[in-house]
Amino acid sequence: MKLYDCRLPAERDRGLAAAVTAVRRGELVVLPTDTLYGLGCDAFRKHAVAAALRAKGRGRDVPTPVLVGSARTVEGLAHRLPTAARELAEAFWPGGLTIIIEHGKSLDWDLGDTGGTVAVRMPLHPVALELLRETGPMAVSSANKHGQPPATTAADAREQLGRAVKVYLDGGPCPAPVASTIVDTTADPPRVLRAGAVGLDRLREVLPNVVAPDEAVASTPSPRTSN
Repeated sequence: MKLYDCRLPAERDRGLAAAVTAVRRGELVVLPTDTLYGLGCDAFRKHAVAAALRAKGRGRDVPTPVLVGSARTVEGLAHRLPTAARELAEAFWPGGLTIIIEHGKSLDWDLGDTGGTVAVRMPLHPVALELLRETGPMAVSSANKHGQPPATTAADAREQLGRAVKVYLDGGPCPAPVASTIVDTTADPPRVLRAGAVGLDRLREVLPNVVAPDEAVASTPSPRTSN
């Protein structure tokens, strides 16, 4: 394993190159985001996603979210992109909002027991965005062992995940160490599954009918996810 301090321009370039190579080989990397550090791999390499689940000590019952480097990328991942998802992405991407959509039926991936959905986010972090624009969509969940505190620094992530990860990209402490808000746009009306970086008041400025987390609990079940 190798840690690169991406706050140093030359080391950032080397780190990103090493991370791109690792992802393309089906290996695991840790990357900074605007919320928490993430454990990531190529979303379309099934063995890599399985390795990420093993590294975290987590089962398939909590599907792995996907990070994208461009809002346009989500069009290729969706079976049908609801108007609500488009409006939320336009308002809050890049940023701390994860949107659950139906994924395309023809996508050859295995993110866990998703029930035909995927949780997608475009993070607001220059290192993450640069990596994602080179690799394409990555399966990324929080960089910690299941049940342990989420990593807010690369050192936190390395202490928990160790040699299971090929490359660690150190972007410094997370500027706002709060998990992303999750909104399920496959529900009608859309509902918040997890409160987080984007508050309910802000969401309702875009979608006045979005259902709050405590109200969502009493409605039909939705897929579980993390990060």
